[in-house]
Amino acid sequence: MLTQTTSRVLEPSDLDAALAVLGREPVANAFVTSRVQVAGLDPWRLGGEMWGWYEEGMLTSLCYAGANLVPVCATPRAVRAFADRARRAGRRCSSIVGPAEPTAALWRLLESHWGPAREVRAHQPLMVTDRMPADIAPDPYVRRVRKDEMETIMPACVAMFTEEVGVSPLVGDGGLLYQARVAELVGSGRSFARLDEHGKVVFKAEIGAATRQACQIQGVWVAPEYRGKGLAAPGMAAVLNYALADVAPVVSLYVNDFNTAARRTYRRVGFQETGAFMSVLF
Repeated sequence: MLTQTTSRVLEPSDLDAALAVLGREPVANAFVTSRVQVAGLDPWRLGGEMWGWYEEGMLTSLCYAGANLVPVCATPRAVRAFADRARRAGRRCSSIVGPAEPTAALWRLLESHWGPAREVRAHQPLMVTDRMPADIAPDPYVRRVRKDEMETIMPACVAMFTEEVGVSPLVGDGGLLYQARVAELVGSGRSFARLDEHGKVVFKAEIGAATRQACQIQGVWVAPEYRGKGLAAPGMAAVLNYALADVAPVVSLYVNDFNTAARRTYRRVGFQETGAFMSVLF
């Protein structure tokens, strides 16, 4: 057992201790927990390293270092240790994302080495619900996307990602990784859409991260020509219904603070703000 205050890369044998840390905040940690529950701590399967921070021999904080850099239950001392390790390793991630306070502290320590960022979204409300709304009926036309509908859903996914992140997911590798992720969500029954009479996607969303305790809705999008027609709230209610019935007892999402229309829609469906995330995009 470690008897000092230190950080190190976790190994598969550290899985139970890591899950105990992740379990302290099951909603905020859903993304990392979902990956660890499927892949364990083997870096190749996990898609990155898991860094651990120990206080007198006890694992107290984590940081997932993969395509995203994600602090988990990170204390101020842990953040400093993770920043030191990140500086030495060099930037390999496309974003830093996590609970606002430790993420902001991590970025302050890394900005002079990794900056400038393409964009910093300092306050993204984390919204949560555990029940269906009383006054918004689920859209009966929102359904699971079938495996043979990849060509139908992909253009909407690309449009949403480009609009949300500011760059196309098709750059770099031609979209192979992004297409694989979309296919994974479709194949697992966690991609949902409403199509119009011409077979075009007019509303879509996915249940991304999913654990036994909580899941996270992501990729909410309404086709531009259908915006303002009242599709978003019933569509969200439909996806929420699937999530609560089939995936987890608590459903969350996080949203840009400047997206007032989306925040209003989520509140109508019953989501309440319980915290905030922060994203640093490169």
